[in-house]
Amino acid sequence: MLSSLSDWLWQEWIWLPPNSSWADLEDREDQVFVHPRDLLATVPLVVALVTIRLTVERFVALPLSRWLGVRDEIRRRVKPNPTLEKHFLRSGLKLQEPQMALLATQCGLTLRQTQRWFRRRWKQDQPSLSKKFCEASWRFLFYLCSFVSGVLILYHEPWLWDIKTCWKGYPKQNLKPALRWWYLTELSFYISLLVTLQFDVKRKDFKEQVAHHFVTIFLISFSYISSLLRVGSLVLLLHDCTDYLLEACKILNYVHFQVACNTLFVVFSLLFFYTRLILFPTHILPSTYYDSMEDRGPFFGYYFLNVCLVMLILLHAYWFSLILRMLYKFLRTGQMANDIRSDTEESDSSSDEAALEGLQKTNGAAQGQGTVPADDLRSRAARHLANGHTPPAT
Repeated sequence: MLSSLSDWLWQEWIWLPPNSSWADLEDREDQVFVHPRDLLATVPLVVALVTIRLTVERFVALPLSRWLGVRDEIRRRVKPNPTLEKHFLRSGLKLQEPQMALLATQCGLTLRQTQRWFRRRWKQDQPSLSKKFCEASWRFLFYLCSFVSGVLILYHEPWLWDIKTCWKGYPKQNLKPALRWWYLTELSFYISLLVTLQFDVKRKDFKEQVAHHFVTIFLISFSYISSLLRVGSLVLLLHDCTDYLLEACKILNYVHFQVACNTLFVVFSLLFFYTRLILFPTHILPSTYYDSMEDRGPFFGYYFLNVCLVMLILLHAYWFSLILRMLYKFLRTGQMANDIRSDTEESDSSSDEAALEGLQKTNGAAQGQGTVPADDLRSRAARHLANGHTPPAT
C-alpha cells in the first residue's frame, strides 16, 4: 500500500511540466539539479535552529534585555480554586456579571473577590516582557541574516533583475550549493516555528500566522521539488526584507525607545506596502501566471503555486489592514499604540478586564448609595440562573 501511495505521489505530472521527467533531473558532471530527498536535510537543520534559538535567547537576548532595562512585572499567584479554574480555562475573562455572581455564590466569595481572582489568574499566564524581547531578538537575528544572505546569493543572478529568466531552461536549471542551503534553511526555520508554536507568544493574528506558516512550508517544499527555486527565492527575499524591521520595532518598543520605534514602524509600513502589495502582485504573480507558460503547458504545480501565492497576498492584505489601524492611531494621537501583533489573550481580554474594573466601581458606588448590595445581587442571579431565566437588569 505504501509503495502504491509513493508511486502515485511522485507522478511526474504533479511536479513537473509536460514533456519532462525525473530522468531529466539526474545530476551530470557539470550540472546539479534539485532532488526531493534533499528535503531530508531539514530534519537536522530544524534541530540545529531550535538549539541555536534556545542558546541565543538564554545567553544573549536575556542578558541584553537586563542591560537595556527590561524588567518583568511581579505577579501574585492566585490561590488554587478548582471551580474558578475550570471556568477560567473555558471562558477566560469573558464571563458576564451574573455568571461571576453565580460562581461567587458557589465558592463562598464576594463578587469583587471573584473578579480579582480572574484578573490575577489571567495575568499569571501572560508572557513576561523579557520573553517577548528574547523571542523578537531571535527572529530579528534570523530574518536579518537570511535577508543579507539572500542578497549576497542572488545579487549576481540574472533572475533578480529580470524575472523572466526564472523560466529560462525550466525545469532543467543548475542548482548552486549556496542557493540550495539558503532555501533549505528558510524552510527549516518555518518548520521550527511550528515546532515551538505552543511555547511562543500568542498574538492577535495567531490563526493567520499559523496559516501563513503552513502555506509557506507547502510553497517552499513544493517549489523546491518542482525546481521552482528561482521564483521561490524572490518570494523569500521579499518577505525577509521587511520581517526583520518588524522584529526591530518590537524590540525598540519593549525597551521604550518610542521615537526610534515609531520612525522605524513608518519605514516598515511603507516597505511592507511596496514589496508585498505592489511588487508581489504586479511582478511575481504575473510572471508565475503568464511568463511560466510561454514555452510549456500548464500542469498541477502551476495551479498549486499560483493558488499559494494568492493566499499569501490575501494574508498580506489582512496584515496591512492592521498596520493601517496602527498608523491611523499614530496620526491621531501622535504616539504608537501597542504592538499590532500583541498577545492574543492580552489584546482580546483587555476590554474585559476594564469592564471588570468598571463593574467593581459600579458595585461600590451602588452600595455607597444604598442600592442593591453585591451579596443580594449574587443571590438573585443564582436563583434566576437556576430557574433558567435571565436575571433582570439592576
